Amino acid sequence: MCSGSILKKMLIFTIPLMCSSILQLLFNAADIVVVGRFAGDNSLAAVGSNTALINLLTNLFVGLSIGANVAAARFYGAKQDGEVKKTVHTAMLLSIFSGIILTVIGVIGARQILIWMQTPSEVLELAVLYLRIYFVGMTGTMIYNFGSALLRAVGDTKRPLYYLFGAGCVNIVLNLLFVICFHMDVAGVALATVISEAISALLVLRCMIKEKGSIHLELRELHIYPDKFVQILKVGLPAGFQGIVFALSNVVIQSSINLFGATVVAGNSAAANIEGFVYMAMNSFYQATISFTSQNFGAGKQERINRIALTGEFCVIVVGLVFGNACVLFGHPLLGIYSSSPAVIEAGMHRLRIIARTYALCGIMDVMVGALRGVGYSIMPMIVSLIGACGLRLLWLATVFQIDRYHTVTTVYLSYPITWIITLSVHILCFVLIRRKQMGK
Repeated sequence: MCSGSILKKMLIFTIPLMCSSILQLLFNAADIVVVGRFAGDNSLAAVGSNTALINLLTNLFVGLSIGANVAAARFYGAKQDGEVKKTVHTAMLLSIFSGIILTVIGVIGARQILIWMQTPSEVLELAVLYLRIYFVGMTGTMIYNFGSALLRAVGDTKRPLYYLFGAGCVNIVLNLLFVICFHMDVAGVALATVISEAISALLVLRCMIKEKGSIHLELRELHIYPDKFVQILKVGLPAGFQGIVFALSNVVIQSSINLFGATVVAGNSAAANIEGFVYMAMNSFYQATISFTSQNFGAGKQERINRIALTGEFCVIVVGLVFGNACVLFGHPLLGIYSSSPAVIEAGMHRLRIIARTYALCGIMDVMVGALRGVGYSIMPMIVSLIGACGLRLLWLATVFQIDRYHTVTTVYLSYPITWIITLSVHILCFVLIRRKQMGK
């Protein structure tokens, strides 16, 4: 990462990461497709309406995995193997604690949180059942996320891809078996996800235990090193808190969408799932930007950092525009995979036309955040994102959406591209000012 062609190496790093991210999303997509086709639209709405809530509850700990990635990459770039080892053992023990905490919160609080979200009564019981089973497997999810983040820190994106591919195949087979053969409905797809996430976690653990380098994991040496824990928190807490508030705003948005009934909820869920593939493809460049920037910053190669940011932006613009518009172009057959209902498909197309077409803006914004975090600034992009994307989005729903004339699902969807443009502009300004300050030292 610290020498040679940035574009070539970023693509080599990113393509397996992109495939891994898309495979991870397939866990949820397989759930939605199977229940939509074989269990009905209410089951589709029940599973889909949980996505924003799952993100809300998990984003703090996913943010901590980003902190582990940045810390490990910086030490790796500086060739401090002992510090990498301490970071690895701190992060992996933290992943176990994170999973246990999430299981307790998800199982106990599922019903009340879904009621607060105004989940339609006809899908509430199914949504509660799905959520509780899903969160039983949260420890496996966290182990995989932290483990793959540490592997990315040293440039390894291929092995997490292989592990997810195997687990993803298991997930799809079990989905079909549990729903079609055993008629388990949403409980079946949730259980399939739990099993497949456990498999991916075990494979990552096995990889790190057998690894001979600085990221070798020795289970007997799992320990929270205070200084490494603090370094993970410095980047991870702002990233996680930003993710929480983003997810919170999405929960509020989901609550607003829930007002329009089960058909709109089902169409929105299917469209959001399709858009998720675009987001994951773009997000891989955000993660690549963090890893490349952190390693070069740790190695003292300041002259490469601006080029890394520009390369990441170029790649994410191309991916966002191509994939986002492809979703609209092929929207009807794609949505038809999730539901055979014409009303649900049209509701999904309405979302795709507004959000998928402009999704590149979100990717550009995220890459800027990745560049800022890679050079040691995590609180600033958090504050900008919270005010620009989340605060303005909630303000939009509290003002414009409340006007009778604009009390439509279109108004809800428009809150996304408008806030992306504003937040992106401020992130670019912050990056330019910070880089001038750092290069001037």
